[in-house]
Amino acid sequence: MKNEKVTIFDTTLRDGEQAPGATMSPEDKLEIALSLERLGVDIIEAGFPVSSPGDFASVQNVARHIKESCVCGLARCMVKDIDAVIEAVKPAKHKRVHIFLATSKIHLDYKLKKSQDEIVAMAVEAVKYARKRMDNIEFSPEDASRTEKAFLYRILEEVIKAGATTVNIPDTVGYSAPEEYGSVIQGICNSVPNINKAVVSTHCHDDLGLAVANSLAGVSNGARQVECTINGIGERAGNASMEEIVMAIRTRSDLYHLTTGINAKEFYRISRMVSKATGFIVPPNKAIVGANAFRHESGIHQDGVLKERRTYEIMNPEDVGVPATEGLVLGKHSGRHAFKDRLKGLGIELSEVDLDKAFARFKHLADKKKEIYDEDLAAIVEDEGHQTSVAYTLVDLISTSGTNISPEVVVTVLYKGKKYAQKSTGDGPVDACYKAIESLTKLKANLLDYGIKSVTQGKDALGEVTVKVAFEGETVIGRAASTDIIEASAKAYINAINKFVAQQRLKP
Repeated sequence: MKNEKVTIFDTTLRDGEQAPGATMSPEDKLEIALSLERLGVDIIEAGFPVSSPGDFASVQNVARHIKESCVCGLARCMVKDIDAVIEAVKPAKHKRVHIFLATSKIHLDYKLKKSQDEIVAMAVEAVKYARKRMDNIEFSPEDASRTEKAFLYRILEEVIKAGATTVNIPDTVGYSAPEEYGSVIQGICNSVPNINKAVVSTHCHDDLGLAVANSLAGVSNGARQVECTINGIGERAGNASMEEIVMAIRTRSDLYHLTTGINAKEFYRISRMVSKATGFIVPPNKAIVGANAFRHESGIHQDGVLKERRTYEIMNPEDVGVPATEGLVLGKHSGRHAFKDRLKGLGIELSEVDLDKAFARFKHLADKKKEIYDEDLAAIVEDEGHQTSVAYTLVDLISTSGTNISPEVVVTVLYKGKKYAQKSTGDGPVDACYKAIESLTKLKANLLDYGIKSVTQGKDALGEVTVKVAFEGETVIGRAASTDIIEASAKAYINAINKFVAQQRLKP
């Protein structure tokens, strides 16, 4: 018997971005959306168009560029929300409006202050209105897992009658246990008379660490769509992690007898992309895409893997796009062909212009490091890809600091074809560096977060710096990598400034 397909609905750009501090730039959103399409995602929830002009424009931009995946926007049970979604997703070849309304007693009593009859009427009216203008309608009874069963069945039956083609069952606050959530899905499949006219979907949050388990319990009991995010990002503790759900279904096909259309080899790359866009570092022990997911420290484990990989690995690292670090080793004597070939092996294809830029950075790095690892190559390409074409470029940086010396930094930048230098002191070399940059650019900023991590092992490893900076109330994320962490810090800060300047220029 052929395995049934589970539709993958990604909400990284909508629910994922709602995670505190996870604001993404329009460029980041489009890049991620295109990568989600390459990944094979069926539906991309691109945002909440009515929430702001910027979100509307971002959803519309995604809709213009996505060709295969369905582009979706979120709406409350309000005409203006539905109109905003329909207008924003209009350019897409395949499109959907996702309408939601709370249904649990606690939401009805305290948030909406409405009766069950009023809620049903609102939901039906909204779905009917949307259905007049679009065929693909999803309805979510918010906090469904805590909703009275009889009322949940009733409202689902009515919205399907009104034209809903997908009914999503959110565990909005991550309250359910797997057996409980699975029972909710099973009850819907058995008790809603017209359920065969709609796809049942899951949307689980991770407040108790059960989002993936609940989602899998849902598909085991009849759900055929899963809503999830890359790296599991989202409100509070996050959402169900797409990579974990997909690989669980694939690895345990003997248990689930299901399939997805996902190209899992793209997981590692898109995980890094989302991490960089949001500034959220992927924990080393994160399943599937964490740095330690396929590494073995124990001698017993190492011995077992060398004899037969399956003793301690239930998946091949290559199947989820994890670089094969035992492959070709690059160094300062490596040529452009070897560099291009290694990038191809990592699933990275660049235009000739971008390849030249990346190769130049590779040669510069190779003069500082004896060996260049796959992670270094990925960092070089990603770092180059996040350089903006406007405003400021770091030309030179001289830093002096010590235990009993007041840190002093001289920063030189290129701006509109001219070089400008500024000397500054601070509490440390990074603080001094940022003060110098602020003085040069005349932009006062509030540094909200600063993070640095080693891209690979070794004393000569690349240091990857991520900064979260607020300019005039707008939050921007900057990133850069270098073997010199002060240089990486300066480049990341300048990257954030350039993004802010670019955004200001795009404003009407």
